[in-house]
Amino acid sequence: RNLLLQRGKCRYSTTAAAIDEPVTPPIKVDYTQLLINGEFVDAASGKTFETLDPRTGEVIANIAEGDAEDINQAVCAARTAFDEGPWPKMTAYERSRIMFRFADLLEKHNDELAMLETWDNGKPYEQAAKIEIPMVTRLFRYYGGWADKIHGLTVPADGLHHVQTLHEPIGVAGQIIPWNFPLLMYAWKVGPALACGNSVVLKTAEQTPLSALYASKLLHEAGLPAGVLNVVSGFGPTAGAALASHMDVDKIAFTGSTETGKIVLQLAARSNLKSVTLELGGKSPFIICEDADIDQAVELAHFALFFNQGQCCCAGSRTYVHERIYDEFVEKAKARAMKRIVGDPFKAAVEQGPQIDLDQFEKILRCIRSGVESGATLETGGTQHGDKGYYIQPTVFSNVKDDMLIAQEEIFGPVQSILKFRDIDEVIRRANAGPYGLAAGVFTKDINTANTLTRALRVGSVWINCYDVFDAAIPFGGYKMSGQGREKGIYSLSNYLQVKAVVTPLKNPAWL
Repeated sequence: RNLLLQRGKCRYSTTAAAIDEPVTPPIKVDYTQLLINGEFVDAASGKTFETLDPRTGEVIANIAEGDAEDINQAVCAARTAFDEGPWPKMTAYERSRIMFRFADLLEKHNDELAMLETWDNGKPYEQAAKIEIPMVTRLFRYYGGWADKIHGLTVPADGLHHVQTLHEPIGVAGQIIPWNFPLLMYAWKVGPALACGNSVVLKTAEQTPLSALYASKLLHEAGLPAGVLNVVSGFGPTAGAALASHMDVDKIAFTGSTETGKIVLQLAARSNLKSVTLELGGKSPFIICEDADIDQAVELAHFALFFNQGQCCCAGSRTYVHERIYDEFVEKAKARAMKRIVGDPFKAAVEQGPQIDLDQFEKILRCIRSGVESGATLETGGTQHGDKGYYIQPTVFSNVKDDMLIAQEEIFGPVQSILKFRDIDEVIRRANAGPYGLAAGVFTKDINTANTLTRALRVGSVWINCYDVFDAAIPFGGYKMSGQGREKGIYSLSNYLQVKAVVTPLKNPAWL
C-alpha cells in the first residue's frame, strides 16, 4: 500500500499512456485442468471455456469447465480426505509445517504468480508482484502459525462435573472466490480452513482461474495430502450452485455481489442448512472534514477509489466533502485523475490497467451515462481509454446527490462521485443510509470528530486518515447487506470450527 501511495504522488498524464502493442508476459500457462484428489483432470463433460486477456479481449488459454458432476467428484474426494485421510488426524504442528513450506514456495514463485494474476486480471504487475503476492505469502504464514494454537477451554460448572470444550474442524468447506483479487481471496479462504484441519472444494471465478491453479500445485508440492484441496473452475449457475447446494458440504464461504450472496444463502438453507459466511458488496463513504489537509485528502481519496481499477468491494466510492472545502477539493481531485496513467499493466509506472471483461466495461459506461443524465457534473473522463481492450478513463463526478444511481449502485470501476455535506450529524445520517455497510474512511485532524464518526458509522471497517490498510490479523467483513461473518485474523477461524462441550461426572473431587 505504501508503495502505491508513493507511486501515486508522481504526476503522469493519461494522454501519455498510449496503449501500444501489449507486452507478452514471459510465462507459460501450464495448469488449465481441474484439480481433484491431487490430480489435474479434464472436466467430466470434456467442456472448456476461454479465459481472456482484458488488455485485448484475446484468448489466453482454454480452461476445463467444471459443472455439477465435477463438483460432486471434488466433494467426494474432500469428504474422503476429511473422514479417512491424514489431514485432520495429522498433528497441528505438521499441518503448520506444510503451510510454512507452501509460503516459502509462494515466495520463490512470486513473479510467476504475479504475471499470471496481471495477465488474467489486468491489475498492474507492480501491484501484484510487490504488494499482493507478498500479502498472500504472509497470510499463509499467519494461518500456519495458528494451526497449533487452536484449542478449547476448561469450563467451571455448578456441580460435580468436569466440563471441557473442543474446537473441531467443521468438515468439507466449499469456497467461492471472486475475480478482483483472485489469489488474495484464495488465501483469505483456504488459509483458515486448512489451519483448522478442514478439507476444501474451491470454485474459482471464471474470469480468473489461472493463478489459483498454479498456487494449488505449489501447495501439493509442499506436502498437502491428496483430496484436501480441490479446485474446480466453472460458472456460478452450474458449478457454484452445485457447490452451495451439495448435501455433503458442511460449510460454504462466498465473496462476491450481494445479489449472488442471497442465492448462495438460499441454496445452503434449502439443502442441508450448511454454515454460511458471506463477504459482499459495498458503497463505502469516505468523509473529508473541513479541517483536512486538502492535498493529502485528495491523494488518499483518489487511492481509495481508483485502486485496482476501482474493482474493490470496499472502495471509497462516495466521497463526502465538507462544503467549506468542496470546490477546492473538486478541482484538485479532477486534476489528479487527469494525471493518472492508464495503460498496459505490465509496463512500468502504469497506475491503472483494464477492467476485467466486456460485461464490467459496459456496466461502468452505463453508470457513467446515468450520472450525466441525472444531472451530476462530469469533471473529467467518462469514456473508453484507447481503442482496444477494456480500458476506461479515470472519471470524476461532482454535484452528486444521494438519490442518484452513481451514489447508490456499486459501480466497481474508476468512477469517483463527490458529494457535499454541511455537518457531522448530517453526514453520519447520509453515510449510513442504504443497504451496505462494508467500510468507511474518515479524514480529519480532530480526535473527537474521528471518535464520533468511528462509533456512529455502521460498517465493518473504519480507516482514519488512511485507507485500504489490510493485514493478516485485521478482520474484514460487513454490516447489513455487505455480508455475514469476518475474514482474516482470529475471527475467521470460527468460520471453520465447531464447538463441542464434553461433560464428565466427578467423584469426590479435590476441588471444583
